[in-house]
Amino acid sequence: MTDGTPFAGLPVEIAPISPFAPDAVWCLARYFDELDIRFEDGFDRARGVQEGGEAYLPPEGVFLVAAGPSGPVGCGGVTYRAPDYAEIKRMWVDPALRGQGIGRRILVALEEQAHDAGHVRVRLDSNRALPEAHAIYQRAGYREIGRYNDNPYAHIWFEKDLG
Repeated sequence: MTDGTPFAGLPVEIAPISPFAPDAVWCLARYFDELDIRFEDGFDRARGVQEGGEAYLPPEGVFLVAAGPSGPVGCGGVTYRAPDYAEIKRMWVDPALRGQGIGRRILVALEEQAHDAGHVRVRLDSNRALPEAHAIYQRAGYREIGRYNDNPYAHIWFEKDLG
């Protein structure tokens, strides 16, 4: 899947990639570093990463990277671990490029991946320190639901029917 929509004059392509590929590893490292800074008590990868990269390899899931001419600018994954929903995880956009629609495009691409895999519902969790992410989810039609997992860093859970 490719999305060549330009952002701020730059073409950004969103495509599936191995979560072990260098661009994916780079994005995930930035994502975890940011969580460590933004979360009230930091982020311990040993506590907060409940699945390995294999969860984002077909047929278990998909990992997407958004890349511009200078390299990766964002990422996100979707896993198919539950029979009745897919779970979106690890969404991140380079802070210098936020507010340009890249996160929304990644979210839509992840939803499309879940739908194409046969899921009619997606879920995700989030930390209270990420209000701008919550706003993206709510604008995209997600609604808050009760706790559905045991993520120690999650305070808010969302769900969307893909129809």
